[in-house]
Amino acid sequence: MMLLWNEWLWAHEFWLPPGMTWEDMKDTEEIRYPQPRHLLLSIPLALLLIAVRFVFERKVAIPLSRKMGLREEVRRKATPNLVLEAFYATRRRGPKEEELSALAKRCDLQPRQVERWFQYRRNEDRPSLTKKFCEASWFGALDLISFCVGLAVLYDKPWFWDPQECWVGYPQQPLLPSIFVYYILKLSYFWSIVFTLPFDIKWRDFYQEIIHHAATIFLISFSYCGNCVRIGTLVMFIHDASDCFIEPAKIFNYVNWRKTCNTLFLAFSAVFLFTRLVIFPYKILYNIYYYSTEFAHPFVGYYFMNALLMILQVLHIFWSSLIVCMIYRLMRFGRVRKDLRSDTDETEIWSIH
Repeated sequence: MMLLWNEWLWAHEFWLPPGMTWEDMKDTEEIRYPQPRHLLLSIPLALLLIAVRFVFERKVAIPLSRKMGLREEVRRKATPNLVLEAFYATRRRGPKEEELSALAKRCDLQPRQVERWFQYRRNEDRPSLTKKFCEASWFGALDLISFCVGLAVLYDKPWFWDPQECWVGYPQQPLLPSIFVYYILKLSYFWSIVFTLPFDIKWRDFYQEIIHHAATIFLISFSYCGNCVRIGTLVMFIHDASDCFIEPAKIFNYVNWRKTCNTLFLAFSAVFLFTRLVIFPYKILYNIYYYSTEFAHPFVGYYFMNALLMILQVLHIFWSSLIVCMIYRLMRFGRVRKDLRSDTDETEIWSIH
């Protein structure tokens, strides 16, 4: 059964354009091509990244937060109450009006006291500013490294400047060592994010983030196996261009450096909107929809990649709408009064991830 599944999964009709087989993609002494087994290297590297993150947060991020003057919020703890605690454990949210009255009677409290208890209890479960600072510091460091690596790898590549070069000679395009390293590092990074999702801060767009990470991992893996690495490197670099702004902005937000925070946020917004709503549709979507068909006939993988890219574009539009709302609030009130993807119902500054 597994043999049949494996043969079906790796059928060359799914991964390669018509007329090409896996025999055509075997390595020679002169030319190396992407091989699916290479992607297995990303799993141990992802685990290594998690270990490095553990050390980084404790030895670098926490001391840095203290030097930058991070101050934890004073949170009032809810008084122990078994009835309210049992209700909170099942709902995680405040009770409705009819439930509020019933709970107040059972606990011999006023409805306002019960409402305040749930507010205090939710605040206890909110991630601390130190945890947010550490998470932002880690992702910020990785995003900056990823952007610099991508720039170093791509700046002298012809397809970085001319989108049609992505398909010249496709799919028999040699795999450069620098492209291999860039791909494995990016895939390891996203696997490490997936592995730590249960422990990281859960924002309101948590499910959109899961969809994004899943689509990205599928896209990186598929583009590597099918040797669409040229277009894949462009997708990764375009995303890195804006990501390296947002995490530093969050860091300065947590330490109340408002002017620096707002400046970085505006820079992030400009780069995000330009790269995700202008560059991405032209350099990537238009490129793969039209330019690729000039060099190879459409096949199953062609449609699969287009579907994954469209999922990313839908998410780009979703997050762009949030950013536009944040810019409006920033211009009107001098700051974004509420985080549109906050992990709580409490008011705080924005923090796009």
